[in-house]
Amino acid sequence: METPEQDTRPRRIRSYVLRQGRMSEAQRRAYEDALAHWGIAYAPAPLDLAAAFGRNAPTILEIGFGMGRTTAEIAAAHPQNNYLGVEVHTPGVGSLLKEIQTRGLDNIRLIQHDAVEVLTHMLADGTLAGIHIYFPDPWPKKRHHKRRLIQSELVALLVRKLAPGGYLHCATDWEDYALQMLEVLNAEAGLKNTADGFAPRPQWRPVTKFEQRGLKLGHGVWDLLFEKPLSA
Repeated sequence: METPEQDTRPRRIRSYVLRQGRMSEAQRRAYEDALAHWGIAYAPAPLDLAAAFGRNAPTILEIGFGMGRTTAEIAAAHPQNNYLGVEVHTPGVGSLLKEIQTRGLDNIRLIQHDAVEVLTHMLADGTLAGIHIYFPDPWPKKRHHKRRLIQSELVALLVRKLAPGGYLHCATDWEDYALQMLEVLNAEAGLKNTADGFAPRPQWRPVTKFEQRGLKLGHGVWDLLFEKPLSA
C-alpha cells in the first residue's frame, strides 16, 4: 500500500488565523460604504505610500489592529503621521472604518490581507517610520508556540521595512510571550532596545478597556520598544 509523501516544504509564516466573527449592522454599513475610500486592495506590487495617503508623511504600520479603536485614537492624536492598518477579520475592518467615519480621520488606510504578504510584496525596504504589534494571539499552549507571530524570520523582515531611526513597538498581556518577544528582539542585530528589558508604556499607546480591566485584576502588560539604528 502506498503511503502519502511527507510534506517537506518550509512552513510559511502567517500573521493570523482566520476565525468567524459577527458584524454589527453599523460595522456592515461602514464596511460596504467606506472600504472603497479608505481601503487599499492587496496586490503583489510595490505600494506608493504618498499616492495612497495623498501626501508625504511618516508612515506607521499596525499589524492586526483588532477592532481598531486604539488605531483610531493614535491616528487622531497624531495627525502628522500616516497609519497603515493590516487586518484580515472583516468585523474588525468594519469597526475601524466606522471609527474613521465617526472621528473624521483621513490619515488611516486599511489593507484586508495577510500582513506577511503585504510586507513582502507591497512595502519597500526602508519606508516605515514605525511598526505597532499590539496584543497578538498568544497561542498559550506550548505545542502552539511555533504559531506565534513574533519569530526571528518575521522580525528580520520587519527590520528591512523600517527606515533608519524607525521603531518597533510590541505589547502583550502574556508574560511568557513577553519573555519570548524580548529574547527574539534582543537577538536581532538590526534592532536596539530603548530600555533595559521591557519598556514603560509609551504615551502614544492608549490603555484599552480590556487592558484596564486586566490591570484592576492584577494582570500584567509588557511593552517592548526597539529602534533601528541610524547607522550600522
